Amino acid sequence: MRRNLRFIFLLLKLKLTHMMVFRLSFFGGFLADSMLFLIQILAFNTIYGHIDTIGDWSKGQMMIFIGTFSMLNGINMLVYFFGVLGIPEKIASGELDHYITKPVSPLLRLTFENFDPGSAPLLLLSGVIIAYGVSLEGITLTFPLVLGYSLLVLLMAVLYYDMELILRTIPFFTVAANAITELEGPLLELNFKIPGVLYKGAFKILFYFILPYGVMATVPTQFITGTLSLPGLLQALGVVTVFTVLALRFWRFGLKHYKSASS
Repeated sequence: MRRNLRFIFLLLKLKLTHMMVFRLSFFGGFLADSMLFLIQILAFNTIYGHIDTIGDWSKGQMMIFIGTFSMLNGINMLVYFFGVLGIPEKIASGELDHYITKPVSPLLRLTFENFDPGSAPLLLLSGVIIAYGVSLEGITLTFPLVLGYSLLVLLMAVLYYDMELILRTIPFFTVAANAITELEGPLLELNFKIPGVLYKGAFKILFYFILPYGVMATVPTQFITGTLSLPGLLQALGVVTVFTVLALRFWRFGLKHYKSASS
């Protein structure tokens, strides 16, 4: 574990050093992500600005929900998105050979080698939106409440990672996986706008247990607003556990069936 942490910090240091050589690109990332966030907020105000509730959720709850999803997206973009994104290409080109032959976990290196500091403003701006929603709801923040919410956000970031990894492990078995990975964008966009509590019947099964994007921002929002039941919490923890085990096992299974460039 300690060795892996040292390796991760080394990757981060090398990435920062490389990015600061090209300072315009470094600060350009900050600007681009900040503009994207502002566009998302404007879209939210356009859609929801003239209504007080969505289902049983108030505007304050929706603000916390939007901020939470944006926070998860910020963590994703900052830490692992650009590393995981390149997995299908590395499988197709045989570049994965270079990762397998190194004395570290190939998944560990792929995950952390392309973190993006330019996405850091998303975390700050998301925090502002969450704080605004908390203010609208009149929630009194306590240490246990903030800690519990933060831990749930981190767990949902793991679930976010699990889904990305599963989709990008499929190219181990087929060259026609583009349609599957492209499906991710519309699913995220849909669940960015609609809290999971609004799903009923087959849609709830789909977005809570099969493609659990509906869980990610909904559960932390329910927790901080005091509407999350104990069964709901246990269900969310079970979903994260199952998908984490599934993602890691699917990756190992795919790696065993990898046809390297030299074979």
